Amino acid sequence: MARVTVNDINYNNKRVLIRVDFNVPVDAEGKITNDFRIVSSLPTIQKVLNDGGSVICMSHLGRPKGEGYETAFSLKPVQERLSELLNTPVLFAPDCTGEEAKKLAAELKPGQILLLENLRFYKQEKKNDPEFAATLASLGDAYINDAFGTSHRAHASTVGAAQHFDCVASGLLLEKELIYLKDKLEDPVRPYTAILGGAKISGKIDTIRHLIEKVDNLIVGGGMIFTFYKAMGYEIGKSLVEEDKIDLAKEILEAVKSSKVKFLLPTDVVVAGAFDNEAASQIVAVENIPADQIGLDIGPESVKLFSAVIAESKTVLWNGPMGVFEMSNFAKGTEALCGAVADATGKGAITLVGGGDSVAAVKKLGYSDKISHVSTGGGASLELISGLTLPAVVEISEKSCCCCCK
Repeated sequence: MARVTVNDINYNNKRVLIRVDFNVPVDAEGKITNDFRIVSSLPTIQKVLNDGGSVICMSHLGRPKGEGYETAFSLKPVQERLSELLNTPVLFAPDCTGEEAKKLAAELKPGQILLLENLRFYKQEKKNDPEFAATLASLGDAYINDAFGTSHRAHASTVGAAQHFDCVASGLLLEKELIYLKDKLEDPVRPYTAILGGAKISGKIDTIRHLIEKVDNLIVGGGMIFTFYKAMGYEIGKSLVEEDKIDLAKEILEAVKSSKVKFLLPTDVVVAGAFDNEAASQIVAVENIPADQIGLDIGPESVKLFSAVIAESKTVLWNGPMGVFEMSNFAKGTEALCGAVADATGKGAITLVGGGDSVAAVKKLGYSDKISHVSTGGGASLELISGLTLPAVVEISEKSCCCCCK
């Protein structure tokens, strides 16, 4: 069934509650260092305003204790940046369910925008407390979910509040995420290649198991490769390893043998004597890692191997860096694959990038506009490509049964 989106509804003269994802990095001085998620929400906000409606934005930021206001996690800096981006004043409620928030929401006029303070200042948000959800819902006449990054959480603002509305629409950002990470991957153009990186197998077990049955090629990099090498009996030196996941790695390697997937691990790695950007490094074959060295990146032969596979692919999914990307001397593998994915896009492949560090790499290297879709969600994107159902997405109405679309 087709999902209801904001484009299916006219919000004229309605106060519209929008769950956005404004969980952006803020430095010690209260300055936003990356406004990608705020910018990504603008099309949905502007659509409602253009219809003649008013907007009430609600979001979380960071990980407050849930016991009340904490200055470090205030959404005040977001209000200021949102005002700049929209070139219009954004009202700010110092709370999300208090009397002032209710008063500001009730007095909103068409064309006005209100931002509520951090939802997670209340523990009831993460607990999906019914009363808390009902209070949030009472602030608006209509509800839109445009927060893909939190759609895998059954919280009060993503699920509980949505259940108080007859018609729940997906915002333009959420819809784009679902089109690329769900719709297009359910029946991908082949060859379909997935690239998984990052430090640990434990965070991507379900993803690996699911993709083995779905993709043509599965490329694995990052720190998790050393747990696989240990499972294969290789010396891994002082490299990162999850000792309690070695048996799991063996199971995955066995599962690969009985599947049709081409499973690719690096053939060479960059090692150093210490976890330090300035440490002397060398390139070694994976079966020759010295006992006193740490693996910190994939090597040039692996880059060539992986890039060749990517170049032949028609659908490419990438989540996680190939090495210690935050250290410039050990970021070459990640940077090279970033270029390979961008090149594949230019040749007509559908390319999807998700996960904090891989998204950071794409942006840092200036490839954002050379990738089909750069996701705003980390955990949500992993769960979606793992074949799991996202709780908040379940609440989105279907066009066939939504009176707003008839």
